[in-house]
Amino acid sequence: MLRRRSSMTLVSAGAALLALAAAGCSSSSGGSGSAATKPATAAVKVPAGALGQPGEIRFCSDISSPPLEFYSNGTTPTGSDIDLGNAIAAELGVKPVWVNTAFAGIIPALQAGHCDAIISQLFNKPSRRLVVNFVNYMYSSEAVLVAHGNPHHVTGITDLCGLTVAAETGTTVTEYLAQQSKACTKAGKQPIKVQTFLRDSDALQQLALGHVQAYGTTVETASYDMSKTPNTFQFAGQPFGQILTGIAVNKPNTALTHAIAQAFAILQKNGTYQKIMTKWGLRLDILK
Repeated sequence: MLRRRSSMTLVSAGAALLALAAAGCSSSSGGSGSAATKPATAAVKVPAGALGQPGEIRFCSDISSPPLEFYSNGTTPTGSDIDLGNAIAAELGVKPVWVNTAFAGIIPALQAGHCDAIISQLFNKPSRRLVVNFVNYMYSSEAVLVAHGNPHHVTGITDLCGLTVAAETGTTVTEYLAQQSKACTKAGKQPIKVQTFLRDSDALQQLALGHVQAYGTTVETASYDMSKTPNTFQFAGQPFGQILTGIAVNKPNTALTHAIAQAFAILQKNGTYQKIMTKWGLRLDILK
C-alpha cells in the first residue's frame, strides 16, 4: 500500500490497556473465517469463562475497509487488523474466528455475545468507553476523497456545503459531516447531502460511479483506495480528527481485556506488531 498517512502511531504497552466504548445501531453479522494455528503453548493464559467458546476467540470486524480488514479473493479475511487479531490469538493459545459484522451494529453484536472482541478500526470515543474497554493499538484520522482532478475544488470538509457525500453508516466521519452541514446552513449555505451505506466499500463505489461528489472515510482506507486505482481519486485537503483506535471488549470482561493487553505488549516487544504495520504500509510513531 502506498504510504500516505502521518497519523498512525504505535501506542506503548502501558497506554494500550483499558478504555471503554459504545454507540450502537442494528446488529448485522455475516460469515466467519479464521487464520493462524493454535500454538503448542500459550504465552498468556486466558481465565476460564473469559471467552464465549473455549479454545477460540471470536472477533467482530466490518471486513470492508482495506487495508485494515477486507476479503482476499472474496473469501479470506486479510489486512493489518486481521493479522493483529491472529497474532493476539496465537499468544493466547486459541483459534481466531472472524465474524463479518456491519459497523453500525458492531458494538451491539459484541454485547449480544456474537463475538468476544472487536477489531475493526474502532475509534476510542467517550460514548463508547461507557460500555466497552479498549486496548489501544494505533492512531487514525478521517479524510475526504474526491474524483481525480477535484472538479468541485474541495480543499477540506468546510468546502462540502451543497455537495452530496457518501460514507459508511455509523462511522465517525458521518458525525463530522453532520456537524459541518449545520455550520453550512448557519452560514447561509446549502447543507451537505450525506448518503450512508452499510459497507464502506459501497460508499466508495458511489464516488467511483459519479453518484456523489465526495466520500468520507479514514485516511488509511482512502490511501489504500488511491493506491489500487491510480488517477481515479485524490485527497481533498488534509486528514483531520486524529484519534486513538483500539480493540474493544465488553466492559465487564476485564479478564479478557487484560489478557489481550498482555498479548499485545508481547507483540510490541518481539517486533511482530511492527512487522504487521510495516507489511501494510502503516507508519509507527512511538509515543513518549
